[in-house]
Amino acid sequence: MSFNVAALPVSLGGMVQDFGVPPTTVSTVIVTYGLVVAALVMVGAKLGQRIGWVVIFRVVVALFAASALMMIFAPTVGWAIAAQAFAGASAAIIVPSLVALIAENYHGAQQATAIGSLGSARALSGVSAFLIGGTLGTLVGWRPVFGIVLGLAVAVFAFSFKLRSDRGNPDVKIDVVAAALIGAGIVSLTLGFNNLNAWGPLAATEGAPFDVLGVSPAPLLILIGVILGQSFFMWTRKRTKDGKVPLVSLAVLGSSRERAAVYAMFIVVSLEAALNFTVPLYIQIVQGRTPFDTSLAMMPFNLTVFITATLVVRFYKRYSPRTIAVFSFILTTVALAWLALVVTNNWETLPTILGLFVFGVGQGALVTLVFNVLVTAAPKELAGDVGSIRGTTQNLASAVGTALAGALLVTILSLNVGQAVMNNVELPDPLKQQVNLDNVNFVSNDNLREVLNNTTDATEAQVETAVAINTDARLRALKTGLLILAAVSAVAILPATKLPKYRPHEIPDPQEPKPGNA
Repeated sequence: MSFNVAALPVSLGGMVQDFGVPPTTVSTVIVTYGLVVAALVMVGAKLGQRIGWVVIFRVVVALFAASALMMIFAPTVGWAIAAQAFAGASAAIIVPSLVALIAENYHGAQQATAIGSLGSARALSGVSAFLIGGTLGTLVGWRPVFGIVLGLAVAVFAFSFKLRSDRGNPDVKIDVVAAALIGAGIVSLTLGFNNLNAWGPLAATEGAPFDVLGVSPAPLLILIGVILGQSFFMWTRKRTKDGKVPLVSLAVLGSSRERAAVYAMFIVVSLEAALNFTVPLYIQIVQGRTPFDTSLAMMPFNLTVFITATLVVRFYKRYSPRTIAVFSFILTTVALAWLALVVTNNWETLPTILGLFVFGVGQGALVTLVFNVLVTAAPKELAGDVGSIRGTTQNLASAVGTALAGALLVTILSLNVGQAVMNNVELPDPLKQQVNLDNVNFVSNDNLREVLNNTTDATEAQVETAVAINTDARLRALKTGLLILAAVSAVAILPATKLPKYRPHEIPDPQEPKPGNA
């Protein structure tokens, strides 16, 4: 799953060229996966409990392999979106099964190691996907990268027969009302965020499918999503109070510590997704460079995340989650602010690499820590619920982070280009009228020259002036976007101060007597 997600940004340039669509359209492929996982993961957790984790794990891993085949042979971007929706539906069951299978198959020190390994899996996949995917994307094409996803799925299916078999509980009921509320809420939220740029952040644009008294449907969908989400929590609390089994037990969010862990997880995954979309966008689309160049530029970040996520568990005996989280968010804030100051159109400069390295340290520590806090706070019987909460949070955050990064950067770019073009005396008014400022997107300088030469009557000097304006506007958009991400990271320090002071170890066994009850 993680290799599939990490391979998508590396394939950005290849899919844009192959399918002939703008990068913001290809970002929908990335968003779709996270959207479907987040919308269905709670239902997936209940299906696992009802059917049995091992059996359903094998079925959905096979379905994930089918989605990889769809990516390999996709003739249009619509097929790629459908493939990632298929992969997301499969992952919606795989995600909660991972925690449940760890709780069933590992104990003691092995269990703590397994939790740490699961928390760092995304980072490991990021390193391998960017390196292998970048190489294949440059030498062969983006499609063979998903051949590796197919091979991994086949291997995991074979290894699954080593897992301890379990039996499902046919008495487990699925709360259809709660499933509809949370699913519709997540879909509404993600569609709203993903289309802020295309449909308009407030006033509806010409690209909007409809409008409500001139208002864009994007912010309305976000509002509807928030209302549906609150309705889900109200319904779940009522169902629990009535003695009925809820779709997910809110006991895993019973204290401010667990809620703080969820908030921190959402923010840190959103930041990671935004950066993983932004860097490939600039390197492959703006600079017109290869996927291998992207992998080299992202290697300091991904390698650092992996190493830190693996080693941070060693600090649990010395420092509390609160201390580690606050320090890590300070690192990510400083790193993003530093990147906004030093970044140029060349990502391989030493100051940029240093910024990515520092961000990777903070990111790697957080991604494992907040997951560990959630897992260790819940009894083994709620492992599936923890997995579903984690899956919903991570994938919704990934979808929202990618969608917001695309909308934010394009909006800032549009403002920068519009202001610069209108104020530039070297560009005559007739030429300014020929430039569609309502449809600004990220393109390379070569593509921009080609468009201006073919669709306008600009002279060579005027074309170069327009290219210079666009180059400057893109860089300022990048810097502004990074500063906004730094501000979001700084805000995350607040929930981090609510994390527990204890040192987590393993998933508690509910059968063990608690102190004072022996």
